[in-house]
Amino acid sequence: MPLISLFTSINAPVERVFDLSRNLSLHAVSMQHTSEKAIAGKTTGLIQKGETVTWQATHLFKSRTLTVSITQMEPYTFFRDEMLQGDFKVMKHEHRFEKRGDATLMTDLFYFESPYGWLGKMADVLFLRYYMKRLLLQRNRMIKMYAETDLWQSL
Repeated sequence: MPLISLFTSINAPVERVFDLSRNLSLHAVSMQHTSEKAIAGKTTGLIQKGETVTWQATHLFKSRTLTVSITQMEPYTFFRDEMLQGDFKVMKHEHRFEKRGDATLMTDLFYFESPYGWLGKMADVLFLRYYMKRLLLQRNRMIKMYAETDLWQSL
């Protein structure tokens, strides 16, 4: 199963970064280029443990939906979302937060696996890993920008 590991240093308090990372409105802003929007479950605000959200977006020239649930949460240090329904065979995203002085180290561990046997494995390695990493980097840039400026107050 492919794993994408990202480490983002953010000059902001861990509490702010944690909350921005689970803010559904900010997530939608970070994915504007895919027309992503929350269409079912929790659709605004801060998602909590046990809640679900269904996203609709255009990826790879097709409208797609993805339903995820927050399966674990330890405030200000960790939360995990897992796919309930969507195009992947498996998708889990671990979000970790570590206070580093006045800054926060945000770590993403994104596991995914495509269906379709060996064809899916080839797509994972040749294309989807890169595509998903770009989406996560875009999301993290937006979290960093909001956290390090006064923009976080607008949410």
